[in-house]
Formats: sequence, structure tokens, C-alpha cells
Amino acid sequence: MRTAERNHDVSSGDAATAARLAALLAAFRPGDDALGVSELARRTGLPKTSVHRLSQHLTEHGLLEHDGTALRLGLKLFEIGQLAVRQRGLVDTARPLLADLREATHNTVHLAVLEGVEVVYLDVLRGPDAPRLPSRIGGRFPAHATGVGKAILAFSPDGVVDEVLSGGLPRISRRTITSPALLRRQLAKIRDEGTAYEREESSIGTVCVASPILDAAGHAVAAISVAGSVNRIRTERLAPAVRTTALALSRTLR
Repeated sequence: MRTAERNHDVSSGDAATAARLAALLAAFRPGDDALGVSELARRTGLPKTSVHRLSQHLTEHGLLEHDGTALRLGLKLFEIGQLAVRQRGLVDTARPLLADLREATHNTVHLAVLEGVEVVYLDVLRGPDAPRLPSRIGGRFPAHATGVGKAILAFSPDGVVDEVLSGGLPRISRRTITSPALLRRQLAKIRDEGTAYEREESSIGTVCVASPILDAAGHAVAAISVAGSVNRIRTERLAPAVRTTALALSRTLR
């Protein structure tokens, strides 16, 4: 079998398995407490043997739980759902302020959170004067190479920063910071000033200024940034607007 055919078969199998797992979880309806294998098979159209095998995998990961001989949704799903609700609430709350920031700067505005050693972009409002950027909603980028990532890391517990450093600092562009000592010095300065700068570290020709969104304990829960072309924006001039928006959003979310 050629490599392309083998990869296609693996991808097809993965997709089919994911569809069956999703069907099992979606079989539970409002008012359902626990369902037996036979009822799950009837609702999903899957063979009982498949339901039994797939449910074992789901229970191992906490997505389903045993209730006698029946099954019910696991607490892990509740935890994931709470994360989704919080992120959706963050986006909805931030959107008006981000729209105002885009209108004022005419450049692209980002909202991102940290997940592991990467930032995940929850919202991207592209500005009319902004160049095409690699960021997209749902996209990921190494935290150390972005303004939002550095803004979050500067106001995160030491263990979070240590995790990023222990994984190495891969070079994304020729200007990416790859020295742990230099990154730590930058994070200390960001803590003092409340703003972070990214100067062509994620892509050549792009710069940005970012500020963290803080909880009541002073820890970053997210960050916002304004990004644009190195030849068209002056990040230091935009810093007060970004910082003010981040502070307003921090107060609103508390």
C-alpha cells in the first residue's frame, strides 16, 4: 500500500471512530439519567458490541460513567462544558471593546488565551488597514513568539513560565526570542509596564502590542493585542489604548 493510501485509510478510520463516539455522547437527551447499552444501540444505530467497546474508551477518560449496568454522562464532560461556557462568555463580553479598539486603530485586534505552551486565538477582528496575518480564530501559536503570549506569561504563576521554558523556545522567525534568560527579562519588564511587544517575532514584517486581562488575584486569564505592519504602525503610540481596553475588560469580567 502506498503511503498516501495508508494515510487516507487511517484518516477515514479516525473520522469514523470520532463520529461513533460523538453519536454515543449525543444520544443522551435532556431528562436522561442513565441509559443501557441496548437503548444506546437503538438511538445510535450502532451494534451493541460497538457500543460496549466505545463506551469502555469513554469511561476510561471520564466522559461516561457506570451506573450499575447502565451508563451516564461523566463529570469530565461537565468540566469541558464549563470551559466552553467561560470562553464563550469571554468572547461575547470582549467583542464590543475589541470592536472599538479596531475602529480606533484600524488594525487587527486579537483575543487569546494560553493553553499549555501555546496561545489559542478566541477572536480576531481584522482591521481595514492591516496586512494579512497568520492568526485565525481557533489557531494556535507558540506563546513565547507572540505579544499576547508574553503578556499572559508575565502575569502567570512561575510554574506556567517554567513549563514553557522547559519545552524549549523554537525559532518561528529570525527575530524570535530563543533565549530563556532574555525572555525572563522581557517578562519582568512587561509586569512593570503592563504591556508586551512583539517585534517581528512571529512573522517578519508584523509587530504588535498586547496587554493581559487579569482576574481578581492579578493572574492573566487572557490577553488582547493590536497587530499590523512594521512600516505602518507605531506600537508605543497604540500601547495606551490597548492597556486601557485590557483594564476595562478585566474590570468587566470580575
